[in-house]
Amino acid sequence: MSGGAARTRELRLGRHNSLEQTLSLHRRGPGDPTHRKLGLLWFRATRTPAGPALVKILLAGELIAARAWGEGADWALEHLPRLAGEDDDLAGFAPLPRHGPLVEAVRRRPGYRVGASDAAFEALAPACLEQVVTGKEAYRAWRLLVGQYGEPAPGPAQNPDSPAYGMRLPPTPEVWAKVPSWTFLAAGVEERRSRTLVRSAQRAAAIERTLARSSTEADRGLRSMPGVGPWTSAEVRQRAHGDADAWSIGDYHIGKHITYALVGEALDDDACLEILEPYRGHRFRVQMLLVSTAPARPRRAPRMTLPTHTPYATRGRS
Repeated sequence: MSGGAARTRELRLGRHNSLEQTLSLHRRGPGDPTHRKLGLLWFRATRTPAGPALVKILLAGELIAARAWGEGADWALEHLPRLAGEDDDLAGFAPLPRHGPLVEAVRRRPGYRVGASDAAFEALAPACLEQVVTGKEAYRAWRLLVGQYGEPAPGPAQNPDSPAYGMRLPPTPEVWAKVPSWTFLAAGVEERRSRTLVRSAQRAAAIERTLARSSTEADRGLRSMPGVGPWTSAEVRQRAHGDADAWSIGDYHIGKHITYALVGEALDDDACLEILEPYRGHRFRVQMLLVSTAPARPRRAPRMTLPTHTPYATRGRS
């Protein structure tokens, strides 16, 4: 799949935009085969409704120079403003004076925007792998499975002299649905997570239809999938829907980080919900601003260890 001639587009952002932080949300660890960052240069391998695409994005202040290859190149470039967060609406968002760290975060990151990939299942698949495990284990599983089941990305990803060489497209839902259980286990993914991913792949069309719904309706639709709870739904809506309110409820660290930053105590999610209530509609925006700028809470316990119930774990960490 060479992808034919490249398509190009230049996009001048309508306002200051922290595009690097927006794009970083889509990369699943530094070894993600579907995303690659080299300085101000980003490569993104994705499946669009029009077909596969490899997108090269160069950040230059308020100007984005983009080039894309593959059957989905035109679609990817047409939707570049949404991916960059140009449709993000900040109306109604104003940090409260008593939340000094958030006031400071907005001062330091005035251009942060919530982007939308418009690729719901593509966001759901890695989120299923990330349920209830550490990022290190989840990123390893994603890297192994995409490497085995994803196709080579189009264009320069197949050129050994290109910085995009070796990048791969995420597997299609049809492929995910047929991955054997023992292959998931070898990648460190136990049955609970693999079952959620396989069942979701079988209903991928319904997952994509959530893109046309409101935040509440999309959340309800995603959570109707077996094994998809509030956290997984939020992870999808953050990336695919551009939902600025979809904060990571249920995450082991996020609620504690937010509450520690805003009130000086690491509290549970119920308390975090109460503290975030004045920011309803922008709670994920608050999360990202604080995660990127506010000091982490002091650790008083050992870091989480990787599980030992999968074949991969018996071979040691990597």
